[in-house]
Amino acid sequence: MEQNLRQLSQRVERELESLKSSAELEALRVRILGKKGELTAMLKALGGLPPQERPRMGALINDERQRLTARMDEAQARLQAAERLAAIQSETIDVTEPRPLPRMGSEHPITLVMNELIDCFSGMGFEVMEGPEVELDHYNFELMNLPKNHPARDAQDTFYMDDNIVLRTHTSPMQARAMLTRKPPIRIICPGRVYRADEVDATHSPVFHQMEGLVVDEHVRMSDLRGTLEAFAKKLYGPTVEIRFRPSFFPFTEPSAEVDLTCTACHGKGCGVCKGTGWVEVLGCGMVNPKVLDMCGIDSARYSGFAFGIGLERIAMKRYGIRDMRLLFEGDARLLGQLR
Repeated sequence: MEQNLRQLSQRVERELESLKSSAELEALRVRILGKKGELTAMLKALGGLPPQERPRMGALINDERQRLTARMDEAQARLQAAERLAAIQSETIDVTEPRPLPRMGSEHPITLVMNELIDCFSGMGFEVMEGPEVELDHYNFELMNLPKNHPARDAQDTFYMDDNIVLRTHTSPMQARAMLTRKPPIRIICPGRVYRADEVDATHSPVFHQMEGLVVDEHVRMSDLRGTLEAFAKKLYGPTVEIRFRPSFFPFTEPSAEVDLTCTACHGKGCGVCKGTGWVEVLGCGMVNPKVLDMCGIDSARYSGFAFGIGLERIAMKRYGIRDMRLLFEGDARLLGQLR
């Protein structure tokens, strides 16, 4: 048995020198020192020796186990260090090697338009105000002069979360929030997402963007509204653009109007973009309904105001010649790359 132990030790030493990986070392450890390993089998065979030989042979086997364990630990440290070095070398990146540039986009058309409008109205003294997209019915409808069962609610195609909570259908609730928490003079714009249960097609989406504007002060007139919107239009499209008001109806403004701009594609001559009229509708507006002022705690006998709502997708599509609204929501880098 002593000779077998010596031969086992010599064989293990040779194998330790030829190991190439930690996995090979672990296999050797299990084969020699494991529960069913060769050295363990020698310990179990001690019972077959004469009683006087067992202590000496047991001590030899245990000493050899400790020595081989230490040698295997040394080999493990050496192999792991070599493997780490090989991994580092294989993962090294040559930063000087030429590579194709990644496809780059740019700021989104909606972001570009929103920032441009914010700059425009900020220059006229408007303050940016933001609010929740998940809104109470009280702010979204009731304070906007749309009480329960009002027929105009049907036109909103609302996403209801329950009877009193909705995804806001317009940014107009910020009018109410501003008037309830501030005293006139008030001059704010409110950009953000809005939601309506529309079918997705080239000109409709259940998610889109608006920018609401509100001014409340003493002696605010319709002419102030027109002057503000003319300044906005000329800032956005140049000094030659003209605007026109068409009578309309919104429950929260009285009187109300739709605003058209001269078509930038044909400069008012009539084309396919403007359907031959020379005009393109861009926003709705009006004087704040006195009922809305009173519900929000503002004395309508003393104060008046105007409000307008701009569809940012409509402006972006007009600005960049985009004919399908779905392109604005698909995140295609090819579209964004054209706007750099």
